[in-house]
Amino acid sequence: MSKLRALWRASVNTTKKALAWNVEDWIPPTEKYIFNFNSKQEVKKWHLYSDSEYGGLSSASLEISETGNELRGVFSGNLSLDISGNSKWNITRSGFCGMRSKKFDGYFDLDSYDSIAMKVKGDGRCYISTIYTENWVNSPGQEEDNSWQAFFLAPKGDWYIAKIPLDRYLPTWRGNVIDAELEMNPSRIVGMSLSVNAAGRFPGATSGPGDFQVEIDWIKALRTQ
Repeated sequence: MSKLRALWRASVNTTKKALAWNVEDWIPPTEKYIFNFNSKQEVKKWHLYSDSEYGGLSSASLEISETGNELRGVFSGNLSLDISGNSKWNITRSGFCGMRSKKFDGYFDLDSYDSIAMKVKGDGRCYISTIYTENWVNSPGQEEDNSWQAFFLAPKGDWYIAKIPLDRYLPTWRGNVIDAELEMNPSRIVGMSLSVNAAGRFPGATSGPGDFQVEIDWIKALRTQ
């Protein structure tokens, strides 16, 4: 009987170890890099945009700076509320700049994650994190991507990890929130962007026209639940 019991216990322990190994192998890591600004090649993954495309006078740049042995992305520029007198566009607002990633090769699947995290060193302004997904909301059948936006504050002076739950991203159309119950499909992400405008959002945040600058170390997906 004791031999049978010993064999049974050994079998149970082996099964537990096998199950534990299989579960750990199946569960994705708790964090996943999306962008890492540790290479000068990183800027090639992004393009800049601003109100200057429509007659505004704002400007922006994205560079990789080196401090010691550490590389960081630096998104900076100037927000202007002025409009060029030669503009052919009848724009009603200016004072915005952004950096948008080039489209991913296929889709970036974040279905196993619940938050976006960014390690930044800011200037006290409010920034906008945008996630672009496969188009099925705004103009089905068209090439334009769906956009989902969330605001976060980039405190001045120190490095800060901004964590934004995916369910805080709201569906938008040309910068305006869509007043409808819509849900993002995190498995079909095609790109991201980071932008800033002169209006600001958070109470106490720096706002208005003028210079802006935010350093970016990395952007990750997190599984916090």
